[in-house]
Amino acid sequence: MSAAQATLNATLPIDYWLHLADNALVLGQRNAEWSGHGPILEEDIALSNNSLDLVGQARLLYQEAAAQMGNGATEDTLAFFRDVPDFKNYTLLELPHHAPLAGTSASERDFATTLVRNFLYSALMVLVWDKLQHAPHEQLAAIAAKSLKEVRYHLRHSRDWLLRMGDGTAESHGRAQAAVNHLMPYTQEFWTSTSYETEAAKTTGLDMTSLQNDWNQIVDQALAEATLKRPAAGGFVPTGKHSVHSEHLGFMLAEMQSLPRAHPNATW
Repeated sequence: MSAAQATLNATLPIDYWLHLADNALVLGQRNAEWSGHGPILEEDIALSNNSLDLVGQARLLYQEAAAQMGNGATEDTLAFFRDVPDFKNYTLLELPHHAPLAGTSASERDFATTLVRNFLYSALMVLVWDKLQHAPHEQLAAIAAKSLKEVRYHLRHSRDWLLRMGDGTAESHGRAQAAVNHLMPYTQEFWTSTSYETEAAKTTGLDMTSLQNDWNQIVDQALAEATLKRPAAGGFVPTGKHSVHSEHLGFMLAEMQSLPRAHPNATW
């Protein structure tokens, strides 16, 4: 690596690495909650594989953040020993697998909610990773190229299910529409800006707002094919990537981090 390239590679803010990594880790953890609970065996395995892809992406991104941070930071310390205010993931990704539950609900997992969320996020990340694979930053470009291959499958898988549910039975259509209505407002956070994204854009050339039209096209085309309606934009804009989260992230992290925190010096 040349001296100029080494200097360039050091210019990405640590918070930008953490934002990308936290997104992948949190959604990976959520999708892993379907392991052993999928509606059919094939989808149980599919969501587990999706989770493994996302956790793998998170590991690579955390490694880059840890290398910049030093002081003993590792991918594990960044995943397991940070608290809620330290995470910078989109609020969309930390939500449980359901909209508000009825008192008679038999399960806390709604397959439509999970697949609609995967679709909305994957539709964004195919655009993000496609742009970042051309970034003049060696490590980020390599991670993006690998991640793009994975997220293309995630998008195809979730889109196929969106169409099946939306253009299926009255029951599946109703569940898919309820999931879209519940989750779509959270996607407004995609297009808000943070200081670390603005700083990173000087190196990567990625302005998130430049992706909005393409994302809208992907989403609107799929919703039309699925005979689903897009709710009107508006309401509260979530602030997860500003480290202000919903009440759900703390519960998720408590479960995810319990073992390494109970045995912080354990080796496997």
